[in-house]
Amino acid sequence: MAGAPRWPRLSCVHSRCPRSQLLTREHAMLQKLPPSTLIAGVLTIAVGYTGPFLIIVHAAQQAGLSAGQLASWMWAVSFGSGIAGLWLSWKWKMPIITAWSTPGAAVLLASLPSVSYPEAVGGFFLAGLAVWLIGISGVFDALMKRFPPALAAGLLAGILFRFVVELVPAMRDQTALVLPMAIAFFLGRRMWPRYALMGSLLLGCGLLLLQGGFVAAPSLAASASGPLWTTPAFSLAGITNIALPLALVALTGQFLPGMAVLKNDGFVIPAKVPVSVLGGVSALLAPFGCHGVVLAAITAAMCTGAEAHPDRHQRWKAGVVAAVCYLLVALLGGALVAVLLILPKALVMAAAALALFGTLASSLTAALSNDTHREAALLTFVVAASGVTIAGIGAPLWALLAGVAAGLILRWQPRVGRKAKPVAEVR
Repeated sequence: MAGAPRWPRLSCVHSRCPRSQLLTREHAMLQKLPPSTLIAGVLTIAVGYTGPFLIIVHAAQQAGLSAGQLASWMWAVSFGSGIAGLWLSWKWKMPIITAWSTPGAAVLLASLPSVSYPEAVGGFFLAGLAVWLIGISGVFDALMKRFPPALAAGLLAGILFRFVVELVPAMRDQTALVLPMAIAFFLGRRMWPRYALMGSLLLGCGLLLLQGGFVAAPSLAASASGPLWTTPAFSLAGITNIALPLALVALTGQFLPGMAVLKNDGFVIPAKVPVSVLGGVSALLAPFGCHGVVLAAITAAMCTGAEAHPDRHQRWKAGVVAAVCYLLVALLGGALVAVLLILPKALVMAAAALALFGTLASSLTAALSNDTHREAALLTFVVAASGVTIAGIGAPLWALLAGVAAGLILRWQPRVGRKAKPVAEVR
């Protein structure tokens, strides 16, 4: 018909359209998902939730948080890990595995009871903001070279030591439960190291079931709430006891080894990309309880190695699977919290201590292996392990200050005066 409008052709549906070809290719790549890749992505998340997450549960119980606050915390770290990991893995076609900060959760075991929850949320936000700023500035590598990693390792080891040592009195008081769990864990470390913690936890649950030791389940309605907003409050205690240690252990204890795992398996990405993305996600989700989303290190090796896929260029799919699993956990966060809160405190404490055992060992090794910084790192460890609070400032900051001061003193050399000229040169 004359004068009828001519609508533009939607060329993207044509098979020769570059965008259509790209979408078709991506769809085909996801369809070709071998069982090894699927298993690697699922196991990466399963290992995290069947052990290390109990550190968060233990920290929340120590601080007296409600079931709703814990459910929101689980939602925030799971949703943040899922969204960030999905985008990074898809965009860069690499198995970039994200996780919540396990060392950060260990820091909160010591620091969270000393501040109010809004102040802790303010610390979460500032820590994420600091990591984001370091990421977008591109100075991550330079900062890691300037700051002695031995001091950061000593700080983390001192924080972890206070809670790993709780395994001994727990074993004394709950021998029938904790001793078999510990034996199973160390046997597993010898025979199936990746699943040692999972096996130990399953054994503990089985023993409790036989002993009738499960506590009454809390109301599902109370714990199945979704994201719970908490307005951040900012204080000196929140900055020194929460924000500073969280940012430091995230950068040195997660991003540094996480980048090393990627590089070791041939995946090269500018450090500023994951650091800035994950720091920004952490800051945005902090009001919902996210203490930090970081690069995974140990569990990431399940997806970056040949076990996930023989073709290195196809291993990014394992990262996508892991991210999708995180998002599914975020949807079920409240119900999972209700299940976790059934576990008695003795089992949670024992599982958290065993989950931190390997990290403590590696941190002590890193702290004491460097001859130049060994004594300063040891002092950092001792002060952090003491748990001392002075002038409202917790042990982590005092440990850093003591370690830096000791390092400066031990490396200080007095300036020698100008040498006199030889007698023969004197005119």
